Amino acid sequence: MYTKISCKIRIFLPTWLYSNDAQVGVCYGRNGDNLPSQQQVINLYKSNGITRMRIYDPDQATLQALKGSNIELILDVPNDNLQSLTDSTTATNWVNTNIKAFSDVKFKYIAVGNEVDPSDSNSQNILPAMQNIQNAINSANLQNQIKVSTAIQTGLVTNSYPPSNGVFTDSASNFIKPIVNFLVQNGAPLLVNVYPYFSYAQNQQSISIEYALFTQQGNNDVGYQNLFDAILDSVYAALEKLGANNLNIVVSESGWPSAGGVAASVDNAGTYYKNLINHVKGGTVKRPNGPIETYLFAMFDEDLKTGDETEKHFGVFNPDQSPKYQLSFN
Repeated sequence: MYTKISCKIRIFLPTWLYSNDAQVGVCYGRNGDNLPSQQQVINLYKSNGITRMRIYDPDQATLQALKGSNIELILDVPNDNLQSLTDSTTATNWVNTNIKAFSDVKFKYIAVGNEVDPSDSNSQNILPAMQNIQNAINSANLQNQIKVSTAIQTGLVTNSYPPSNGVFTDSASNFIKPIVNFLVQNGAPLLVNVYPYFSYAQNQQSISIEYALFTQQGNNDVGYQNLFDAILDSVYAALEKLGANNLNIVVSESGWPSAGGVAASVDNAGTYYKNLINHVKGGTVKRPNGPIETYLFAMFDEDLKTGDETEKHFGVFNPDQSPKYQLSFN
C-alpha cells in the first residue's frame, strides 16, 4: 500500500461472487516481529466472524491454517514474482503449488501484482503473468471458482472532481486498457485500493475531515456525502471512458492509520472503519446497487513496514490480538 496523492467497476458475474450481507474482509500482512502465529490469526478471524481475507504472498503456513476454515481468500502474487510468471511453465507450477495443493482453501481472487506503477518496467509483466495464471486455472477447471485480477491504486485516475470526470492518465490508460479487456473477457473484477485518508491528508485545504470520515451532514455540490464514494466513482468513470461500463470493482484495501501522521488517531481511525463497514452495505452515487465488496487494511499494526510512519499503524487489532476498535465485521 502506497501513498495516494489525488482524489484521485459492473459486468455480469456469477452470483457466488456476491454476498447479500456485505461482510467485509480484512487484509492480513505479516511485516511485524511481534505478530501472532498464522493459526492464531485464522482463529482470530473466525472468532470475530471475519469471513474474507487478503494475503500478500502464498505463505504456506497461512494456507495450511486456512484449510477448512471457509474463509474466502484473495491471494497475491508478489510484485517481485511477476517476471518469473511470464513463463507459462512457472505459472503452472505456481498454481499447482499454491492453489491446487490447497483444495480445501476457499480461494476467490488471485491478485497478480499490487499497485505496480505503469512507469515501472515490471508493469509490462502483469498482463502476461495474468494470462499464464488464468490458463493454469482453466487447466485445473477452477475458472468458475477463482478469478484472476490485479490491484491498482487510485492515483492512476486524474480529473477526479467531479467524479464523473475521472479519467486514467495517458500512461495509466495504455497500461490498464489491455488488463481491463482481460478482466471483461474472463468475468473478473478490478481490484482497487481506496484510501480517503491520503487524499485528505494531502488536500486538507479543500477536503474536510467529515467528508473523509463519512460524518458529513448532507451532500456536496456534486451530490456526494463522502470521499470514499467520490474516489470509487471516479475510477468507475475512468473505466467507462475505456468502454468497460459494466466492469465491477472490488475494494481490495481501505483503511485509516491510528498514529504517525496528520489526522492519524485512534478516534479518527475507529470512526472511519466503523462507518466504512456500515457504508459498503450499500452502493455509490454512480453504482447505487450494493453491497461493495471491501477489504479493510489491515488486521494488525506492522512494526517492520517501511515508508511513512503511518504505514505501521493501520491495524484493527493489536499484536496481542486485542481489538483496537469495537467493530462488528458482519
